[in-house]
Amino acid sequence: MTIDWRSKGFWSPDETWSAERIAEEQPSIFGGGFTWPLLVVRRAAVETNIATMAAYCRRHGVDFAPHAKTTMAPGLLDAQLRAGAWGMTVATPNQALVLRRLGVERVLIANEVLDPAALSWLARESGAGWEVYFQVDSVAGVEAAAVTGGPLRIFVELGHAGGRTGVRSLDELEAVAQAVAAAPGLELVGVTGYEGQLPDQAGVDAYLDRLVDGVERLAKAGLLAERPWVSAGGSAWFDRVIDRFGRLGPQVRVIVRSGASVTHDDGFYRERTPFVRVPEEGPLDAALEIWAQVVSAPEPGLAIAGMGKRDAPFDEGLPVPLEVRAAGGAVRPAAGVRVTKLNDHHTYLELDGAELIPGDLIRFGISHPCTAFDKWRDIPVVDEDRRVVDVLHTYF
Repeated sequence: MTIDWRSKGFWSPDETWSAERIAEEQPSIFGGGFTWPLLVVRRAAVETNIATMAAYCRRHGVDFAPHAKTTMAPGLLDAQLRAGAWGMTVATPNQALVLRRLGVERVLIANEVLDPAALSWLARESGAGWEVYFQVDSVAGVEAAAVTGGPLRIFVELGHAGGRTGVRSLDELEAVAQAVAAAPGLELVGVTGYEGQLPDQAGVDAYLDRLVDGVERLAKAGLLAERPWVSAGGSAWFDRVIDRFGRLGPQVRVIVRSGASVTHDDGFYRERTPFVRVPEEGPLDAALEIWAQVVSAPEPGLAIAGMGKRDAPFDEGLPVPLEVRAAGGAVRPAAGVRVTKLNDHHTYLELDGAELIPGDLIRFGISHPCTAFDKWRDIPVVDEDRRVVDVLHTYF
């Protein structure tokens, strides 16, 4: 990996750096080799989060296939696998291709695949020994997969009203499962779903109970293997997934897929992590922060930071000001500073009794890590003194 003028946040107009050299020299992000805005990953928080989730899954006897689409960063994927992750989850065949080239041995595509070119490639790679899975929710999807001749491993997906993909009834679930079981070259491995769009615990539990009913119905019909797999679990409700799937007992293998847990956040998941409900099982620590500079203070009560939608997630909450660093290095809490909106390259800061001057640096926490990494090609990993100890490269 090389760092040069193409790497946003690194200031290297004339020189090419290697990630190894940066890690060896451990420059400070405030030392002139970086510019603003700059997304960084706190090493200590990431290591704690990976260990926390690995221990949690071991305690509860479930497999963990964290969603790689959150980071698409080999350094973080490798760390999760070394900690005991069963495999990695992706959303698209393109992401599966990246992980195949990166050497990830077991990949679950938590989505439908209907593209003939992608299906043919998946069948070829599966036949060559790669362990890859995807899901279907229609007979048409089964027929598209069957054209390849396999071998392909398939989950049938149960959805919910108003949700994304997935059949809406148990009758449909059984019909699709029957089609998979009857198709040469296709192997029905289990049932999957996604509860993350549901608004409250009652709705999540009711949906997961229906998913359990679906597994039991398919097992009774003789459509599942002796120990089938059942998979669900975003980053907000994986505790409920484990609780409700417990009804199936040890004869079923449970796979959870939380992707945001590797970095957590200071917004959406800070409020919704299961470790709010079960604090003794956690916690997770926010590992992502964006440093941006105040570029204007044009009127009382308003300042503008040089960070925008190109740099920070904004779909599930706005960035959270945490700390102000003055030009001389003095640091204070960002009390009275609130983000009200983002343009492409500007952040509007409402000041309630706070004072900011052009040149001040602000450390922002982010909300929703799944739309943070894709905005950055190279991301510094820092220690608690904000010295760079590694660089992550992303593949979006």
